[in-house]
Amino acid sequence: MNNKKPNIILIMSDDLGYEVINANGGTSYKTPVLNELAKTGIRFENAHAQPLCTPTRIQLMTGKYNFRNYIGFGLMDPKEKTFGHIMSDNGYKTLISGKWQLYSYNPPDEMPEDRNKGQQIEDAGFDEFCVWHAHQTEEKGSRYKNPIIYQNGEYLTKEITEGNYGEDIFCDYILDFIDRNTDDPFFVYFPMTLTHRPLEPTPDSEEFAIFDPPSNQTLGGKTWDELEGWDDDAKYYKDMVEYHDKTIGRIVEKLDQLNLREDTLIIYLGDNGSPIEVSSFMGDKEIPGGKGKTIDTGTHVPLICNWKNNIPESVVSSDLVDSTDFLPTIFEAAGIEYPENYIVDGRSFYPQLTGENGSPRDWIFFHFDAGGRNKRPIQRFIRNHSWKLYEDGRMYNMTDDLNEEIPILPEKDSEESKSNRKVLEPLFGELK
Repeated sequence: MNNKKPNIILIMSDDLGYEVINANGGTSYKTPVLNELAKTGIRFENAHAQPLCTPTRIQLMTGKYNFRNYIGFGLMDPKEKTFGHIMSDNGYKTLISGKWQLYSYNPPDEMPEDRNKGQQIEDAGFDEFCVWHAHQTEEKGSRYKNPIIYQNGEYLTKEITEGNYGEDIFCDYILDFIDRNTDDPFFVYFPMTLTHRPLEPTPDSEEFAIFDPPSNQTLGGKTWDELEGWDDDAKYYKDMVEYHDKTIGRIVEKLDQLNLREDTLIIYLGDNGSPIEVSSFMGDKEIPGGKGKTIDTGTHVPLICNWKNNIPESVVSSDLVDSTDFLPTIFEAAGIEYPENYIVDGRSFYPQLTGENGSPRDWIFFHFDAGGRNKRPIQRFIRNHSWKLYEDGRMYNMTDDLNEEIPILPEKDSEESKSNRKVLEPLFGELK
């Protein structure tokens, strides 16, 4: 390696579940770039995130369970130190390019008390940023065609964005950043906007040239109905999945061109399940999107890690991985110590990337607070490989009942469910 510390690129797709990727058995879409990264790296079969984006993003960026620092949907606690702060403090050149949506979420006439309570992108610890939804929801506009993008303290002009595609602009910035930082270790966080709604044409869709994004026509809306009172079309999800794979391929190609693949750890994951508006296939089996639901299709996400000539190839891991685990994994890869008094709930899976057994999780904990406009109660549950227990006592056999149709209550326990309940139930008291 040329660098003393490895470069790290963390890519997170938006609303793309485990079943979408060919390498995981998906058959509805073509994902050749991710397939190749999996073939020449490590693919995890049991990675899980929170069922919605904000809870996952906050866990990812802080390494903490949501009950410690979650203040509302679309809000990052402004007091939190992110991996952007800590990587920057330890000599890394840092960039976030893509979706922010962590400062202010609700429009002015709906739950105004929650506005402006999150963390501003300028304070998130990154040296450079190029993001969508930096400020108010009524100002966010399109994330795709003719996007509204805030870059290093200024909004890009229409001369730059008109006719262009948001993910291309984010990717272009990443490629330029890499070009400018080949002599220093860099950390790139790419929270993609793809494949989140609205489901719209991509530059590879026939309709792209004539498409006018409705989200730009609703700028300034005061309610959710005003801001999202338009339809989209699930048929474009395929185009969006495949364009998202193509975009990731541009980053891999840049690393190859600069001979940086051996110096760069690439980590790819999803933030939650696929949109409920779409269904995907794994062979003959139809998988409805589970975003927002606490069942497996809401939390089960793809995870692929690739680091040419530094981690084993064609490895499939069954280890449980949680979205709190990425910060400690990145820090261990970079040789970074935690700041004093910094609480971390995650567990590094870096040893597994190097071919060691590591210390895999026995269980994953979820404190899921949908928050805000969703108006759903907090749900807390714990799962291991085979069993899942909710704090209210419901238990499910994840081998036979993945969609959680048959709850097992304590009075109906088998010897196996009773044994797992005895292990999992006391953990709720510890995780407060």
